[in-house]
Amino acid sequence: MRRPKGYDLFDFDMLGLNKVLLNALKAGGFDKPTPIQNQAIPLAMDGHDILGLAQTGTGKTLAFGLPLIAHLMEADTRPQTRTARALILAPTRELVNQIADSLRHFTHNTPIKIATVVGGQSINRQIGTLARGVDILVATPGRLIDLMERGAVDLRQARHLVLDEADQMLDLGFIHALRQIAPKLGSPRQTMLFSATMPKQMEELSRAYLTNPRRVQVAPPGKAADKVTQSVRYMEKADKPKVLREILSRDPEALTLVFARTKHGAEKLMNGLVADGFNAASIHGNKSQGQRDRAISGFRDGRINILVATDVAARGIDIPGVAYVINYELPDTPDNYVHRIGRTARAGREGEAIAFCCAEEVDLLVQIEKLMKVEIPVASGTRPKAVKMEKPQRGGGGRGRGPGQGQGKPKPAHGRPFADAKPKGRRPRRRAA
Repeated sequence: MRRPKGYDLFDFDMLGLNKVLLNALKAGGFDKPTPIQNQAIPLAMDGHDILGLAQTGTGKTLAFGLPLIAHLMEADTRPQTRTARALILAPTRELVNQIADSLRHFTHNTPIKIATVVGGQSINRQIGTLARGVDILVATPGRLIDLMERGAVDLRQARHLVLDEADQMLDLGFIHALRQIAPKLGSPRQTMLFSATMPKQMEELSRAYLTNPRRVQVAPPGKAADKVTQSVRYMEKADKPKVLREILSRDPEALTLVFARTKHGAEKLMNGLVADGFNAASIHGNKSQGQRDRAISGFRDGRINILVATDVAARGIDIPGVAYVINYELPDTPDNYVHRIGRTARAGREGEAIAFCCAEEVDLLVQIEKLMKVEIPVASGTRPKAVKMEKPQRGGGGRGRGPGQGQGKPKPAHGRPFADAKPKGRRPRRRAA
């Protein structure tokens, strides 16, 4: 689909989509394409490989999902047994489910079948689903490799590959899994890679798996959503519980997402809030898939209004009604701060992001402000002198292996064991003192 240079599209009718998708967009209340959709959809409809850079909450799912569905409908073929016609890879279980739920709205009145495969769920049930063949398979890399090794899925019929939140997949060490998966797809194929940041390794990834890609970018990496009001509160570490409860009590009905750095810390914080009468739940790598699904479902429909999470949730929750994001503990990686606060001010709404900062976290805050090229406004307190943070215990955070990889084989790029992974085999013998 051609359009004049510099010409902006402001209507889905002008993006080249078929009537079925246009009717579904209208029924879902989607009036105007977002900037990333405006740029990516026409190029994807023309069959180009896409390298998309955009923060979470900007509409990336439909930017790749709508043209993908349109191409599959146009081909008008049915998947064979144990095959998939298109593959979408995402780093977490929550994001896989979110993508699938979003796309099912547009395939409801079509023969297009969507399936998900993630760790933490019955692999036999997933084998049964794949045995009938699917049009779009949305998967975490680890569980997909498990199924491939069992002969449960054949990707040679797949002519479309989407890598969503690719930078997080690199952080979690999934480059090794991708090297196993990508060669198994058919060719020629269309590949679309979407990422919130563009580290050097991402450039290498795009050169390896994309052919003459068209690059689309709607905001520079590290930029927060326009309607997020940010503030930082300086305090002693011991004062954080009291200040958190004061903030939560001011707007007790609001949906509030509270981020902790470690799994143990998130669970302890949630239990303390519940004991004090707050309606809270938690999600982190130690929770089962069912527990996490129930917590997010309760948060989405308002039965739970406070969700305490590690960075496992930074890119896997798409709930427009989140009013507040509270960084109870700042993340170790500056990019994760941007992803965290991107959970509010979604779908055109306004939101507030509040950061707690003690002396041990001043250096982390400096890195965040450097990345975002802004100085976060101070709501209370004065910046203390930075002190060295104690090294967290092994296995304590959302920076580990990730929640959606099942029994995946890949190791992280940095060479350390995944925090969420359980050691296998015999324990090493202790050396004599």
